[in-house]
Amino acid sequence: MSLSKPLLSVVIPVYEECDILPDTLKTIVAVLTSISSEFEIIVVDDGSRDASFAQITAVHDYDPRIKGIRLSRNFGKEAALLAGLKRANGRAVITIDADLQHPPDLIPKLVEQWQAGAAIVHAVKQERRSHHSVAQQFKNLLRSERREEGRLYQWAQYAFNWAFSRAAGFDMMGSSDFKLLDAKVARLLVERFPEYGRFYRGLSTWIGFKQALVPFTVQPRSGGNSHWSVGALMRYAWHTLTAFSSVPLQIIPLLGVLMFIVTLVLGVEAVISRLSGNAVSGFATLEITILFTGSLIMIGLGIIGRYLAQIYDELKRRPVFLVAEEIGFDEKD
Repeated sequence: MSLSKPLLSVVIPVYEECDILPDTLKTIVAVLTSISSEFEIIVVDDGSRDASFAQITAVHDYDPRIKGIRLSRNFGKEAALLAGLKRANGRAVITIDADLQHPPDLIPKLVEQWQAGAAIVHAVKQERRSHHSVAQQFKNLLRSERREEGRLYQWAQYAFNWAFSRAAGFDMMGSSDFKLLDAKVARLLVERFPEYGRFYRGLSTWIGFKQALVPFTVQPRSGGNSHWSVGALMRYAWHTLTAFSSVPLQIIPLLGVLMFIVTLVLGVEAVISRLSGNAVSGFATLEITILFTGSLIMIGLGIIGRYLAQIYDELKRRPVFLVAEEIGFDEKD
């Protein structure tokens, strides 16, 4: 660790954002300069195939307070955030996206809440702003462009936050990766949570300490296209939900109860039909019952299989990420 700690460290995970990165860094530097000259910006390139890291290097040559980490491949946003948190040296750490949908102008408010005593300050989405018509949003959705502003994506994101809130036992509605962490909290998230399957939003809420909320309006992307789609969000939701909570396992007994109720109803129907002299339902009912039972069994096996895969990943103890190159860090950091 450096002997001189900056006031703020800002961690920005990026993946193929070379077109917007210079403007993003210029905007964030201007905001941070209005607060203090003691800051560092750590940009984590999550295995981009474009010139993102070249942009980071060029900006670092102009402003040494901007540092870069390039991962050996695309490990995902959670890994990029962890890489940045590990290298952060500030008395408080801010995580923010590179596309300016998280408004940097909100950073002073986050700092105010931290200086007032909050160990964690969450920037919470208030509403999502779109400048496109419904027809254009649907067209973009089909073309995989700007999916973050499509209705289907918004619904999927809402469903994920709702499901996770119920499973985790705390409110995740409107949650985002735009946060401020006290250095002590950031250090605990790095050192005391060794799991391979990480969920930064959930862990930063679960960890406790004094927390504060600051609402913000999601802005349109400053450029480029989002790499998130509805399918990617659903896969991410399933992964993080099973990594963070055992609630999906509790669905299996409920499936068993449902099957028992269906069997009971069919049994009562069969007895009534026999007593009334009517023919008992034939092969159609039997086939439907067998298919229904098989479906519930496969769902249960799928849930169990997912947890077994999570356990397998944890037992392998592979690193969450690998660093290919760093720029701006002293050997003593």
